[in-house]
Amino acid sequence: MLHTLAVMVENDPGVLARVSGLFSRRGYNIYSLTVCQTENPDLSMMTIVVEGDSQVIEQVTKQLHKLVVVHKVTNLSQESVVNRELALIRVKVKSDTRLEVLQTVDIFRGRVVDMGKNNLTIELTGDEDKIDAFVRTMRSYGILELVRTGKIVIARSDN
Repeated sequence: MLHTLAVMVENDPGVLARVSGLFSRRGYNIYSLTVCQTENPDLSMMTIVVEGDSQVIEQVTKQLHKLVVVHKVTNLSQESVVNRELALIRVKVKSDTRLEVLQTVDIFRGRVVDMGKNNLTIELTGDEDKIDAFVRTMRSYGILELVRTGKIVIARSDN
């Protein structure tokens, strides 16, 4: 099972290497990892998606807490969250498929950010399922290049 961990860390050089090294030393694969500065410039938030059962996640969490640079670890896997990914996809187009691709982009609420004679570069944000569905749809036209950010997550507000 995939788990999403939100790890609040000090915003210092080498922190990413220390945290990711903890995972690699134990043989755990990181499926996605994003890091950014928080509202406090001294802290960064790492969103780490990792596979494992509850015992593995508990062990990883304990090991992360032992690192001095880690302030807080939260397993968001069972929480109510808002999550997004960003993808940039360059798709091959021909004169007879360009309109069809543009209509599909519109249906998925994507945006064309670059246009060439034989290709379009599309920006798409959404959850993992939406991005995956769009990529599957675009494969029939020919994906020339694809990059994704990985998951970013924030807990839902209490109303």
